[in-house]
Amino acid sequence: MRVPISPAVQADLAPTGAIRAAINYGNPLVGKNSDGEPCGVAPDIARALAQQVGVGIEFVGYHRPGHMVDAVSSGVWDIAFLAAEPGREEITFTAGYVETDATYLVPAGSPAHTVADLDREGVRIVVANKSAYDLFLSRTLKHARLIRADGVAASVERFVADNADAMAGIRPFLDRDAERRLLGSRVLEDRFTTIQQAIGVAKDRVAGAAYLRDFIEDIKASGLVARALEQYHVRGFCVAPLASRA
Repeated sequence: MRVPISPAVQADLAPTGAIRAAINYGNPLVGKNSDGEPCGVAPDIARALAQQVGVGIEFVGYHRPGHMVDAVSSGVWDIAFLAAEPGREEITFTAGYVETDATYLVPAGSPAHTVADLDREGVRIVVANKSAYDLFLSRTLKHARLIRADGVAASVERFVADNADAMAGIRPFLDRDAERRLLGSRVLEDRFTTIQQAIGVAKDRVAGAAYLRDFIEDIKASGLVARALEQYHVRGFCVAPLASRA
């Protein structure tokens, strides 16, 4: 259903006449169909937004969240689907629409059983550079050392090559790697943070940010997000709690 919007919201969300939505193909919420078109939870939400606003949708694809963030000042996208993180100061985020755990995978024989066991001197933790969990750990780790790799796939290679003590990531990816690529490894049961996937806009798009905050709460409450998770068989994510509205 189309909802009338103000000229300010139109200028923030669709300055070219269509919403240009940045998506990350390295994220479990984004994929491609048999025609090569974006599909998944995030693209479906983007299309629902465009339908509500009454404009077209164009997708701007990335394979690293850091590259998406780096492009915010260029104006090549109007909204972005990525994890809400205080370290991404140039972006205003909605509340999360889905969330998942961020934790560690450890090799066979590791003495670590909890997240706290790994924040020790001499411990080396591999992490995808500029990911949300990299930014979080950069702020919070006191003793362990981060080894940064260029993306999730490269993290696995670096973890093996460096014989590292742990690899940080979101639980769905770590579970997959433990099952398919790193046999004998295990994923810790606790977490060091919860990652919330949200919609972000450039800081100066104030009217658009306010509109998106309400939009996200509406699609969570309506069941749209839950249905999309089920439709695409997304493991390890759940609908984020509803945020309080002023």
